[in-house]
Amino acid sequence: MVYRVYVEKKSSEALEARALCEDIRSFLGIKGLESVRLINRYDVENISRELFERCKHTVFSEPQLDIVSDKLERTDGCCVFAVEYLPGQFDQRADSAAQCVQIVSQGERPTVRTAKVYVLSGKLTDVELELIKNYVINPVESREASLGTYETLKTDYEIPTEVEVLEGFRAMGYEEVASFIREKGLAMDEDDLRFCQKYFASEKRDPTITEIRMIDTYWSDHCRHTTFNTIIDSVKFEDKILQKTWDKYLEIRSYLSRTKPICLMDIGTLAAKYLKANGKLDKLDESEEINACTVKIDVETENGTEKWLLLFKNETHNHPTEIEPFG
Repeated sequence: MVYRVYVEKKSSEALEARALCEDIRSFLGIKGLESVRLINRYDVENISRELFERCKHTVFSEPQLDIVSDKLERTDGCCVFAVEYLPGQFDQRADSAAQCVQIVSQGERPTVRTAKVYVLSGKLTDVELELIKNYVINPVESREASLGTYETLKTDYEIPTEVEVLEGFRAMGYEEVASFIREKGLAMDEDDLRFCQKYFASEKRDPTITEIRMIDTYWSDHCRHTTFNTIIDSVKFEDKILQKTWDKYLEIRSYLSRTKPICLMDIGTLAAKYLKANGKLDKLDESEEINACTVKIDVETENGTEKWLLLFKNETHNHPTEIEPFG
């Protein structure tokens, strides 16, 4: 049996909800929105009723901060929708709740699924409601969830016996390309996909869905840092200190005879290139392997002095997409 509970911050603690309301009113210009309620919904399976009741006020909520209810209340005249993670995305809230229930029970870990319920008050048109949904739902990681109940949280996936070939991919027109991106939920834009069309046309074959998914992943901003590589055509500063810093950057580019386009990646890495050109990075290791930072060091061991490489890993993948790493 699947048990459900709704957890909402008390009015005095509902800071996130008030901030979202203000963002929607100011950024989206939807002045008809009067208030927003945010409610965390927990669905739990493989648990006894007694244990579930015990965990309502210990695992799923904090009594001093939260309002707990079995039903979605006070929604008359409101626009209501729920958002959940896509299958395969890591739900940290659900995972933490399941672990905590297991700690309480000292038994098997239950299955937990969460969703965030949005309750919007005010006079909203269908167009405005759709704008709000598009604002709060990131299609890369989440989707609109059903407001209904579940008979089971178990999900059965059909295992394909062969890889799908995207017949007709090379022949898709402009409108079909846009529709294809929406249908498959791809992160790449239309120009990226048209580039893929040209490539597979040169291969004289249509791609498989696996190939397109792989390209979509590795061309995404999350992996490829397209934001950092966006070409900066022109820039203007009102602050004299910033202008002086920018002029210094351009001066160093000229000194190094840099011909690559100006971008955030070039700005961020220019100092190291300058130091290297002036002999200040003599211990920097250079090889065909691309590492974040590897430095040559001498290490004293029982066998004497050995040449080692000290490697630093700089994790940058939480910017700009901020997708959690486990999914």
